[in-house]
Amino acid sequence: MLSGLPYISHAETNNFFLIAGPCVVESEKMCMEIAEKIKTITDKLRIPYIFKASYRKANRSRLDSFAGIGDPEALTILARVREAFQVPVSTDIHAANEALFASGYVDILQIPAFLSRQTDILVAAAKTGKYINVKKGQFIAPSSMQFAVDKIIQCGNRNIILTDRGTMFGYQDLIVDFRGIPQMKRIGFPVVLDVTHSLQQPNQVSGISGGLPEMIETLARAGIAAGADGIFLETHPDPEKALSDGANMLNLSLLEKMLINLSAIKNAINKLI
Repeated sequence: MLSGLPYISHAETNNFFLIAGPCVVESEKMCMEIAEKIKTITDKLRIPYIFKASYRKANRSRLDSFAGIGDPEALTILARVREAFQVPVSTDIHAANEALFASGYVDILQIPAFLSRQTDILVAAAKTGKYINVKKGQFIAPSSMQFAVDKIIQCGNRNIILTDRGTMFGYQDLIVDFRGIPQMKRIGFPVVLDVTHSLQQPNQVSGISGGLPEMIETLARAGIAAGADGIFLETHPDPEKALSDGANMLNLSLLEKMLINLSAIKNAINKLI
């Protein structure tokens, strides 16, 4: 699993892998602080770790929402995190013309859920040869992710990860259908559960998404039990001051205890016949 991904560690442990970091690059200091803390914890628990952060947020509800510190600056910070901690790094792209540019700095290109059917983005990302993490659209059946996978494979790239981030439930909530994890695993690639975005409460009258961060570990435990290969989450030392998606982030101080619990569940799952 994740063979060929640069800097991936502890791949031999048969543990779940973790994709985690802040929602967006706020500063180099912040990214380094978060990466160092998570790398220390995951090394101790022997969990394969991938650092994530958006270099720019294009999917904002309001024009005045924070979008980023500048593309070259943010991508350069991601590359510095990669080298400083020897970890793979992931970021999302929002248009086909971003794929090649971003691929020069990171190891995984993430396709946002709302764009998971966009052929031009999938093709451009696939042609970089990087790992492609496709988030399942909130409106797409798990089995239909086969079509996104086919587009990438037909471009000669089999470095694919699929991530569930919940399904729309009314206008202002999401729900996770855990049947989707084994259904997507049958497609033949690693499947991840995004436990923080699955707890978003979108379309609030304020124009800022709400969230239920107290349920993060509950979803993560259920995801591991259902067979998820990886967990995706956003974390921050002070979520209330985060510049994006703070309402559904995990406080960084809570991460180690949660990962200890998830590792225990994964170890038990590995022993099942």
